[in-house]
Amino acid sequence: METRFWTQRLETIFEDWEVCLVKERAKKYEAADGEILTMELKEEEGISLRAIKDGKRCFSYTFEKGEKAVSALVGNITALMPFLDADPCYAFPPGSEHYPDLDLYDETGLRTADGVKIDALLQMESTIRAVDGRITHTRNCELHESELHVGIINSRGLTAHAKKTVYTLGAMAVAQDGSDEVSWYDWSWASRYFDLDGRKLGAQIGRKALSCLSGEVLPTGVYNGLLTPACACQILEILSPSFLSENLYKNKTCLRDKLGMRCFSAPLTVIDSGLRGMEAFPFDGEGVPSQENVLVKEGVLQAFLYDTYYAKRMEKASTGNSVRHGIKEPPRCGSRGFFIDRGRGNDPEAGSGGLIIEELMGVHMANTITGDFSLGAIGHYYSGGTLVPFKGVILSGNLFDLLGRVLAVGKDLRFYGPYGSPTLLVEGLKISGR
Repeated sequence: METRFWTQRLETIFEDWEVCLVKERAKKYEAADGEILTMELKEEEGISLRAIKDGKRCFSYTFEKGEKAVSALVGNITALMPFLDADPCYAFPPGSEHYPDLDLYDETGLRTADGVKIDALLQMESTIRAVDGRITHTRNCELHESELHVGIINSRGLTAHAKKTVYTLGAMAVAQDGSDEVSWYDWSWASRYFDLDGRKLGAQIGRKALSCLSGEVLPTGVYNGLLTPACACQILEILSPSFLSENLYKNKTCLRDKLGMRCFSAPLTVIDSGLRGMEAFPFDGEGVPSQENVLVKEGVLQAFLYDTYYAKRMEKASTGNSVRHGIKEPPRCGSRGFFIDRGRGNDPEAGSGGLIIEELMGVHMANTITGDFSLGAIGHYYSGGTLVPFKGVILSGNLFDLLGRVLAVGKDLRFYGPYGSPTLLVEGLKISGR
């Protein structure tokens, strides 16, 4: 992306401006019953413009290139500007000389032949079915390959460009024993294709599906138990909005006015990082260098997350937390790699009568402001030293209360999308069952 080209065309029209170029190439492979069902390729390249004039800021995007792109973007924004309100906090970040050097691009994986990837996917699918004869079939057995290039320039001298690859591998196993049928889905990801282990993942998925057969409904009660990394990541999806400066400013977080106070259990350290996890990238959605932000240290609230706008409005510095979801939407304040850090002691155990909660259902219905939730839960419990599956129960309570009762944190940190967590041992889990 040529800085001079855009500067010459925009500097006389707008007071400040930002141009973002996004190029994305995605492949999807899907298998079932020992055969490849589909192989899809999608490519997209677009340019977006955010511009400030007379204190007003506007956004537009186009899939045109060159002079046609300039004409489309400037025309759209010029037409919309009269209908917008001015805000003195609209601004773009200054340029930076230093961006973190992250090894996120896998040329070897991109050059690897489709046939090799198809064979690996079929091997994973075959591994699932080979676990046991009670595995009747598989679903959503997919390999995704994504290549992303992002370039950002603005009128304040910022120039940033980076690229990354992400590979995701996932599948669902369906197991049946008589009239009882259950399914289990899991997935993994890596920045490098050859870091994926489809056979290992397939075996785990198959065994987990079998372990869920003959599930029981637990008696209603209060239990101690483990939240697996996948389950804990679902909890973090509810928690993360509480740390956004936008919600802090709008009084939509229970953490307001609690900096320096113990808000969570002492074993918990919560971090948001643009350097780790599936969403890692050298800079955020505005070109601010990525960094690691400690939000909670040993249960004590330390910080919130800021993009450029809310940093200026609240007289803070950006924490690199502007997030773009594609070229069609302007960036906004958001978490990036939101995770609970590894614990220091021995890995926690559920113990006799304890639960292992492995999946929650209805997370999108939880109240992200108050933290109140009522969610379906499945997993296993210990009975006489044996793991027994359970299903058909409701886990309810308050998120902040739950995270105040964490007794121990494991070392098995795992990221699912933008969220990561080790296993958590929690007391006082309220279960509604039979």
